[in-house]
Amino acid sequence: MSHGAASERVDVVSRGREAGVTMRRLFRAGFLSLAALGLTAGLDVAGVSAAPGPEQGRKAPHAEIALDELYARLKQAEDPAEAKGIAGLIERRLARSDSATVDLLSDRARMAMAANDVPLAVELMDRAVAIEPNWSEGWNRRATLFWRLSDTSSAIESLQRALVLEPRHYEAWAALGKLYIEAEDHRRALDAFRRAQAIYPQWDTLKKAIDKLKPDVEGRDL
Repeated sequence: MSHGAASERVDVVSRGREAGVTMRRLFRAGFLSLAALGLTAGLDVAGVSAAPGPEQGRKAPHAEIALDELYARLKQAEDPAEAKGIAGLIERRLARSDSATVDLLSDRARMAMAANDVPLAVELMDRAVAIEPNWSEGWNRRATLFWRLSDTSSAIESLQRALVLEPRHYEAWAALGKLYIEAEDHRRALDAFRRAQAIYPQWDTLKKAIDKLKPDVEGRDL
């Protein structure tokens, strides 16, 4: 691959990842707003080392931590700050589509959403998941767009597809819980929040959501 082509691919992928981060922020600002239900994701990419300085010489980059290990660490973390950092690594990993074309479509969907052209954003994300049907985060983002269109059934369907592909996608579980609350299906909402909490125990707002729902679903203690 030529240097120019490689630079162009890095630029496209970088813009796609930035689009993913922005879409997540929009997602948290609206879709997951249950007592500030959400996380802050960083912009840097986990496991990719910067170019080595002169003092580093030809030192090999650190190996990327496996996603399974990150989820294990997230579940075992006892400190909220540590858990939040691990969650950020997981979210950045899930944001990777492994396709420059899909990243570009996601970037254009973000711009369409910012311009309040949600139907166009949906069309672009439809094309993205058609190219990468096994990209769980793509289906999660698609759900956000359908929620913006007040199409609850399509949003739920997209979230369920995301969870089939990645059952540990705690944000998708949390979003599903929010949709079930809006549908006044508190039992399913409680189950969804509990599933998210089992994956990310230190996500404090999940505990608040669960504590709020429990009396309605399971009754109050005498």
